[in-house]
Amino acid sequence: MPPLEITRDNVAQIRAVMGARRLPSAVEVSSEQVSVPTQDGAVDAWIYRKTSRPNQPALLWIHGGGYLLGSADDERARIIAAELDMTVVSVEYRLAPEHPFPAGSEDCYATLEWMVREAANLGIDASRLAIGGASAGSGMSAGVALMNRDRANHALRLQLLLYPMIDNLHATESGKYENHPVWNQGTSFRAWEMYLNGTPGLDASPYAAAARAKDLTGLPPAYICVGSEDLFRDEDVEYARRLIAAGVPCELAIFPGLYHGGDMLVPGAAVSQRLQRSFLAALSDALR
Repeated sequence: MPPLEITRDNVAQIRAVMGARRLPSAVEVSSEQVSVPTQDGAVDAWIYRKTSRPNQPALLWIHGGGYLLGSADDERARIIAAELDMTVVSVEYRLAPEHPFPAGSEDCYATLEWMVREAANLGIDASRLAIGGASAGSGMSAGVALMNRDRANHALRLQLLLYPMIDNLHATESGKYENHPVWNQGTSFRAWEMYLNGTPGLDASPYAAAARAKDLTGLPPAYICVGSEDLFRDEDVEYARRLIAAGVPCELAIFPGLYHGGDMLVPGAAVSQRLQRSFLAALSDALR
């Protein structure tokens, strides 16, 4: 699987190519596009549901794409809504490099606040909320969980972190290799530079790069998964270790032979199906 080679000069082109290659959804759920108010103006979000039963648990879903790509019109958000019969709110946060941190994070935090505030109108149970995403989306989820802890501290049942992009330094054993499939070291460093609008190193905000957080106490329980062939493997394992050391319940799953995003690129593979069953079970258990 060839890696993405993303630069400031070709981001728009890659977005266009990826948009043109999107396939129709294979999941039957209802979808509604809504507008969410934020301090910088409204952002769009998609609400996915399997049924209209009242008082549903809900997930704030943050799509992946290296903080540069992707859309809230997200297949995995649909899968979660369908498999668990719950409400999934997928937010169309602002993307770098046009909108570097903290724009996207603030959009996601505002959407969480909106979900809590509008829970009755949305038909969701504000006591059964989770936050999650994949790759950069789960990296942003980890940052927003920290942001939430330090602000309103809304009760969250789970951080659902699928191979999260959380460390701008990649200073680990798995991070030192340059040629990982799909998402390699060079592209990742360029993505971080665009998202952070520079290279702050250890001084990066923990709300942008959760690995930079010095204090992980008081965070919601977490589920973290990553493939053994992922650039992010060791930084994700270390984040899980630090959460546990801080007294935060954390489930860690490492899937052998899996490269970054491989579960969505080859969804029929046995390891991809195991990954999906694993995170769905964790989310279901957390939202009971």
